[in-house]
Amino acid sequence: MSCVVTGGGRGVGRGIVERLLADGGTVVVIERDPGALSWVERHTGPGRLVAVVGDAADEGVAGRAADLAERAAPLTGWVNNAAVFRDASVHDAPVGEVVDLITRNLRPAVVGSATAVRRFLAAGTGGAVVNISSHQASRPVPGCLPYATAKAAVEGLTRALAVEYGPHGIRTNALALGSVTTERHEALLAGLEPDQARRIQAELARLHPVGRIGLSQDVAEAVAYLLSPTAGFVNGVTLPVDGGRSALGLDPESR
Repeated sequence: MSCVVTGGGRGVGRGIVERLLADGGTVVVIERDPGALSWVERHTGPGRLVAVVGDAADEGVAGRAADLAERAAPLTGWVNNAAVFRDASVHDAPVGEVVDLITRNLRPAVVGSATAVRRFLAAGTGGAVVNISSHQASRPVPGCLPYATAKAAVEGLTRALAVEYGPHGIRTNALALGSVTTERHEALLAGLEPDQARRIQAELARLHPVGRIGLSQDVAEAVAYLLSPTAGFVNGVTLPVDGGRSALGLDPESR
């Protein structure tokens, strides 16, 4: 089997890549930042890990990744993880900028899904798509309008794909993530005063009933399940991987 993971150079994406490699298949990583791929050459799975430098929103880049995956083994899975973390508010930003930011988060999922569906249909073997969403798709936090809007659209895309292509053996599901420890999160904490960093960590623990934020491994295990035959009757769902944050539903601005 072979899979493609977009935004797979660091953070959650890298965790997904490493988990899928552990299953013995080939993984093609799409990553726009070459600096995030330095670990690929040192990885212990030579020949089974391939990197493509480029924008996951570019159909040519997605097509090249699919070609490389199919060259190694039948393409069985596609994970749309790439995201842009930059926000704008409609009261003080040009509407065009807001729409552009929404598109920059939505287009990679549409391009990746379209590429995967076309390859699965051509091969006649079916396959699985997993879209990475966020708890913000249903519970936005202030200041994150473009990201929350795009993720809500990704979840709608997930359901539409599931309905249209399920009869062809193509399953599409999404994961709605809570807060997850990544290099970006750790860098944010490192730039704060110790007391402030501790307050943020405590607040994040309060928002997640399990008492901690997520790890990339938590997400990766859920992705591996949704891509596997074990999830053969799971289609069109958005699975919260958030330690119960969405069930608790606390307002992060309440304090």
